[in-house]
Amino acid sequence: MADDTARNGPFLPGFPAFAVEVAGTLAVHSQYVLHGNIRDHFLVSPEGASPEIPPLLPLLWKALHPCGFEAFITYDAVDGIGVHPPKDPAALKAVECVLGPRAVGRRPGQKRLLAHLAKAVGVPEQPPEDSEAARSEQSASPAAPSGFARPANRVAFVIDYAARLTRVPGQLDQGERDFFLFCQKLAYSAQSFSVPGPRRSELHNPVIWLVEGERDLPAWFTAGVEPIRTVAVGVPTLDDRLRMARLLVPAFPPASTEDTHGRVDPAMEFANRTDGLSLESMMRIARLARDRGYGVDRIADATRVYKLGVDDNPWRRTSVRTQIIKGQQEISGQVMGQDRAVAKTLDILKRAALGMSGAQASTPGSRPRGVLFFAGPTGVGKTELAKQVAKILFGDPHAYLRFDMSEFSAEHAADRLIGAPPGYVGFEAGGELTGAIRRKPFQVVLFDEIEKAAPLVLDKFLQILEDGRLTDGQGETTYFSECVLIFTSNLGIIVTDPQTKIRTQIVRPPIDYKDLEKKVKGAIRDHFTNVLGRPELLNRFGDNIVVFDFISEVTATRIFSTQLDNIVARTYSELGVRLEITAEAAGQLCAACTAELDNGGRGIGNMLEANLVNTLSRVLFDKDAQPGDRVTVTGLRTGDHGPVLDAQVVRGGAA
Repeated sequence: MADDTARNGPFLPGFPAFAVEVAGTLAVHSQYVLHGNIRDHFLVSPEGASPEIPPLLPLLWKALHPCGFEAFITYDAVDGIGVHPPKDPAALKAVECVLGPRAVGRRPGQKRLLAHLAKAVGVPEQPPEDSEAARSEQSASPAAPSGFARPANRVAFVIDYAARLTRVPGQLDQGERDFFLFCQKLAYSAQSFSVPGPRRSELHNPVIWLVEGERDLPAWFTAGVEPIRTVAVGVPTLDDRLRMARLLVPAFPPASTEDTHGRVDPAMEFANRTDGLSLESMMRIARLARDRGYGVDRIADATRVYKLGVDDNPWRRTSVRTQIIKGQQEISGQVMGQDRAVAKTLDILKRAALGMSGAQASTPGSRPRGVLFFAGPTGVGKTELAKQVAKILFGDPHAYLRFDMSEFSAEHAADRLIGAPPGYVGFEAGGELTGAIRRKPFQVVLFDEIEKAAPLVLDKFLQILEDGRLTDGQGETTYFSECVLIFTSNLGIIVTDPQTKIRTQIVRPPIDYKDLEKKVKGAIRDHFTNVLGRPELLNRFGDNIVVFDFISEVTATRIFSTQLDNIVARTYSELGVRLEITAEAAGQLCAACTAELDNGGRGIGNMLEANLVNTLSRVLFDKDAQPGDRVTVTGLRTGDHGPVLDAQVVRGGAA
């Protein structure tokens, strides 16, 4: 049985798959590039033994030591040559047998490092140091080895922070290119061998490169080079996180309440809430919970603080609940004629405030607190309702982040949201969206006219809606789990000709709300499913699509009156002039401003500006109105150059 294990490679129950892959392929590969989650800890739970959580290097040692490895030679640009296991006399002796008695602790130059690599893997035989061949070798460029020596020691050479060996992987200088070319030829030249001992397998002494990204080394170095095996070190799976959580949860302080009725398994909750995080992060969250005194009933708080760095959670404030209750009365006065849309929006906000978004799912996940898709005619209150949502949640109608998707219609526009990739212009600036959310995690984000966004931008939205996070161009993860995302669209109301880009309104009032809702939702479904080919994005919006109605004549009159009052108030606050409008003049203005309702409340405002604000400004300017004056508007008529206001200015407000 032992002989079978020696011949076929070690069987490593309870080890991560990448460690098993390395240990099991040493007979055919002389070099490995390990990339990805290499700075993490890893759960090792062999049968019949207590679980351990070593970092990468000790984990690789546990996997390769049974194969007869006596030591690891380690190297990085800061610490130079090292040995693993540290402070192990047998390991130090093995390394000194390979590299000499004074190599450990030194930071060799490039040529010397190449010689160390060659000696470690067994090629080539080195000439005596004082020979003419040695002197000529030191002055020459690295070349392919020509002779082979069978090492007496089983060692691996581990190069950490390998990406820092070059300035730019795709733009190597002469020395960097020669270095990697030598290492590539070394991979082809190295031979497997056996050493005396119980396991006489023909294995390589491997060179193991550790990098964060798969492309951190020159692409040609590994592409199509069979002796060099690229191995991904993945983030922990749900099973990994669950096993880790079961080890960590007992270390949490006790729950603040003994009532555990209906609560999920704390370990399962911990595992679900740390999706995408490393095991190292889970250990840090557990330490943070102990430091803050968070019991097992506050795993969600500990995870949120670790991710966002924010202890205060606005969603738990009593003021949010109070504001939502007040909003039911106040919003209708700000967003007129949209009672159905307001009611549905408030329902979604109540769900978000209670943390019940996605409650039907088996796992809590990290999706945004709330998602709203406002659809319908232009100028009917979609943006205004978004402002009111910000006011309800954070006390300020301007406390929201707005992106006009017409500015993100090009394919490269996604870089504006998350930042340019390394090496591209603007990389250092970061992303507009990711940077803003990291600075202010609790926020309302408005994406206006979503149908105009480029497909690559929509892919980013898919990640946010599904996972609640986004990785920017600098590799930083931004979490959207505490945000409310609002998307707006005119789909179903306006169509754009693909050739001329002319926008045409295809639905006009009067139309029954149920028919309008059916048309709009049908157009949205067709756009995401057939036009964009992204039904999965539509599925993430779910039932959060809120359809706005056309404004009625009654609503239009209310909007007109509100905006007229705003003009009167602004005239007094800015100029100190009292503005009075007779009933007849107000009727004429109302008729002119509400004649066409296709553009909604915004259209009414535009007409008021043309018929009253502009003409009033002309009167005030030409007659040099002063603070304390009174202006009485008695009528509106059409002149040769547009609307003309019949108005009288009384100095000092006297009769």
